Amino acid sequence: MANETTQTHESTGADGHASGGGLPQFQFVWWPGQVVWLLLIFVVLYVLLSKLFLPRVGGTIQTRADKIAADVAQARDLKTQAEAESATALAELAKARTHAQRTASEAKAKANAEAATRQAAEEAVLAEKLAVAEDRIRVSRDAALGNVRTIASDIAAAITDKLTGVAATADEVETALTAAKA
Repeated sequence: MANETTQTHESTGADGHASGGGLPQFQFVWWPGQVVWLLLIFVVLYVLLSKLFLPRVGGTIQTRADKIAADVAQARDLKTQAEAESATALAELAKARTHAQRTASEAKAKANAEAATRQAAEEAVLAEKLAVAEDRIRVSRDAALGNVRTIASDIAAAITDKLTGVAATADEVETALTAAKA
């Protein structure tokens, strides 16, 4: 069996050396067949790529570019619409603020008017009570001053009687009080 293996290698080696050695694709004998196969494969690949694969890839790229362009246009439209809505919202907000300020100032003016009316009513009530109180004070003062003369004449008569031992007449006491007042 070892001899058979050796003989097989020798015959193979002899055939390899007989053909000139080296790789067969580098031998000029095989070049025309290789060029034909190269051209055939090139043409087949060219046709497959140009007619089948590249149109699909180009169509996909074009579809993607169209989709991106449409999305960008839609985004611009949405941005323009959002800006318009934002401007509208800002205008409505300004209008609402103005309305709220007007309503607040009207409510404040109304409250101030009501407060002024109530204050005027309270002041009128207080002025009336003050007038009544002043009248009572005046009446009390006049009554007290009227009693002062009587008390003063009684005290003067009592002092005169105590100091002199002689009771003074009402005319004498009255004359003395008038003189003291002047």
